[in-house]
Amino acid sequence: MKRHPFEPARLIAGLTALTLGTTYGLDALGLWHAPGPWLFLTLPAGLLLSGISTAVWTRTRRPHHPHADTTSPKGS
Repeated sequence: MKRHPFEPARLIAGLTALTLGTTYGLDALGLWHAPGPWLFLTLPAGLLLSGISTAVWTRTRRPHHPHADTTSPKGS
């Protein structure tokens, strides 16, 4: 199996989808009554958290390129 880079956004989006699927399943079976607003707010909250984690992950994993030294004269 090929190794792939870790992507936290996919992990969070997948966990959000699993949570929603499990919640809807339990609600459909009558084992748990989920509050309506909770179900509608879980998906946008999970996607927002996924986007934030992508921004943080790419910012921290970016290779560091030091800036050129601008204090030294160019003619020397």
